[in-house]
Amino acid sequence: MDNFDFGNIGAMLGGMQQRVADMKAKQAALRCEGVAGDGMVKITVTGDFQVDGVHIDAAAMDDRELLEDLVRAALSEALRNVQAEMAKGMQEVTGGLPIPPGLLPL
Repeated sequence: MDNFDFGNIGAMLGGMQQRVADMKAKQAALRCEGVAGDGMVKITVTGDFQVDGVHIDAAAMDDRELLEDLVRAALSEALRNVQAEMAKGMQEVTGGLPIPPGLLPL
């Protein structure tokens, strides 16, 4: 069994706290876009999963069902992009360690 240096835990946790604070700041500034219908619908979502912007081309408004599908597709893409960016940021914070969701105060 490897010897673990318990005296170094404070320094490790202090560094982790700073990385978590940095991650929260990046999350607050993060904006991801989802696009559907060759740009007919564009939705921007923030790092805390709030819709920040919606653009709908006038041509998309002619067909309600198509518009609903395009909005759903653009929003899904934007949310996937936010999740991917958050996962990438979490990898940076944890150094690649598999830490369960909810364990860190993000």
